[in-house]
Amino acid sequence: MRFCLFSLLTPLSSLLIFPAAAEPGDVKTFPSPQTTTARLRIHGSTDIENFAAVIADYQKLSPGTQVEYSDLVAQDIYSRYLRSAPRDRADLLISSGMDLQTKLVNDGHALVHRSPATAGLPAWSQWRHEAFGISYEPIVIVYNKRLLAPAQVPRTRRQLLALLRDPKAKLAGRVGTYDAGRSSVGYLLATQDHQLGSMAGALQAALGDNAVVLEERTGPLLDRVARGQLALAYNVLGSYAQARIDAGAPLGIVLPEDYTLVLLRTALIPREAANAVEAGRFLDYLISPRGQAVLARQVGLQPIRSASGAPLAPQAGDGARVRALRPIPLGPGLLVYLDALKRRQFLDAWRSTVQPQGARPGTPPP
Repeated sequence: MRFCLFSLLTPLSSLLIFPAAAEPGDVKTFPSPQTTTARLRIHGSTDIENFAAVIADYQKLSPGTQVEYSDLVAQDIYSRYLRSAPRDRADLLISSGMDLQTKLVNDGHALVHRSPATAGLPAWSQWRHEAFGISYEPIVIVYNKRLLAPAQVPRTRRQLLALLRDPKAKLAGRVGTYDAGRSSVGYLLATQDHQLGSMAGALQAALGDNAVVLEERTGPLLDRVARGQLALAYNVLGSYAQARIDAGAPLGIVLPEDYTLVLLRTALIPREAANAVEAGRFLDYLISPRGQAVLARQVGLQPIRSASGAPLAPQAGDGARVRALRPIPLGPGLLVYLDALKRRQFLDAWRSTVQPQGARPGTPPP
């Protein structure tokens, strides 16, 4: 029976510089259906082709609003905001880099936003009334069903480690994950693994021993797995994988049973937003029952709130896989690994194990 990620999770309720569907950096303007009375500029890490459905639905409610959406990786949302002149900054930042969003809030770059819509959110999904979770993002293992037999598919990190160490599996150059040095989401997930899992170091070393292929974005990893260039990818965004499965890709998804990280896709209104009022309206729409339904049904993101509009608790649901979900808390704890010294030390250790021979990111061995 096909595993459906959405059906499982619906009951759940100093400047850092990285090297720098739609290509990241693409910009699209959605003209207002009627005479323009408001303009809204959004920088988001959700692909334009997916988020377009959200904007189109919002414009049914606000037909005088013109929306400009820039598709950026999470790190670029953060760094572009800090580098831009106030007049060039977006009105709303929507990012899967919840640690970078938290840092913007902590450093005084976000506006307080209180409304009946935000009052309905659970406390764990917002911080200081400035950063707000709009959806869940489960972090999963994705594999090619044609390359791994059911008995080989790892259900826990311990099983994944055993598979990577098994010479009969022949996984050298056929496993992928995020490059923690280039991907802010990859860095966040790698640091969370080290806080939660006792075998994180051993797993990283095993990935390195298998010449792991490293990518900055989810799409290229999933492309490689779907084409059979990779047998599996570790720690990737579950919603993107489910969309590929729905489109017919020969992929399978595993929510690791020891623990499954869940990050929040968050939104904040910058302090210097030129159109803060319209940004607040759009944010309220995103966390309204209608907006949550559009995010779930047309974008494939897991909703923060139930269909009835009630907030969902992280521990809600049943079954071992649901109980293993570990939402990453939104708050100051996310700032620890953004300290420049701690970041450098972590990445030095990460590279020494994951890239022991200095392998080139994104390139499997011949």
